[in-house]
Amino acid sequence: MSLRLIRLPVLLTTVAATALLLTSCSGGGTSASSSSPSASSSSATGSITVFAAASLQKTFTELGKQYETAHPGTTIAFSFAGSSDLVTQIQNGAPADVFASADEANMEKLAASDLEGSAQDFAKNTLEIAVAPGNPKKITDFKDLTNAGVQVVTCAAPVPCGAAAQKVEQATGITLQPVSEEQSVTDVLGKVSSGQADAGLVYVTDVKGAAGKVDGVTFKDASSAINTYPIAVLKESTNPDLAGAFDDFVRSSAGHKVLQAAGFQAP
Repeated sequence: MSLRLIRLPVLLTTVAATALLLTSCSGGGTSASSSSPSASSSSATGSITVFAAASLQKTFTELGKQYETAHPGTTIAFSFAGSSDLVTQIQNGAPADVFASADEANMEKLAASDLEGSAQDFAKNTLEIAVAPGNPKKITDFKDLTNAGVQVVTCAAPVPCGAAAQKVEQATGITLQPVSEEQSVTDVLGKVSSGQADAGLVYVTDVKGAAGKVDGVTFKDASSAINTYPIAVLKESTNPDLAGAFDDFVRSSAGHKVLQAAGFQAP
């Protein structure tokens, strides 16, 4: 009789302690899982439209494919153009979820319009001179773009590559006389690769991406106009969860690997 009275409290205490331990472990596991950013990001589905600078076309297309493969049920659509044109489209109500600009100035225009969320830098890019294969005009530096008989193409001033060209002109005291000013860096590259121009100011990444179609000439004064690329989820996004997840992916180590392979620098 006394043996049973002794064992019963011990048994009840053991059961209570075990139940408390199981409840504690279960609650801790649930909390850790729900607070995991990766779990939240991977659950985002549906589709988004990303407006991105023309110089990002090759890399962002690759990043979009990688993201869709890793996250079934998602669709990443893109619209590529000069950053200034994209800003105008967004300000006029074009549906977009994410904006990636080739410079900070155009992103700031959206901030002034209260259209962008919190922008973060994800890459940098530097100007390079694109010339015909073999460099028949023997261009070796920025000043050679003013040589007689050299037809030069640049981006228009509102476009990031055009603004960067102007910074180089100011730094060197050399004023170019382009035969045309284009609305995107890919248009400049196209003029050179098609033989419609002898040289054009593009980015390092453009020359690398067009290997065989153009040659590239680096020049020391390009360092005076390095462009920083920011990305942001737009406030009017219809799928902010997926937009935020793709934004995170672009700035992840996997995203940086794709960008750096294309010639972009870390931000």
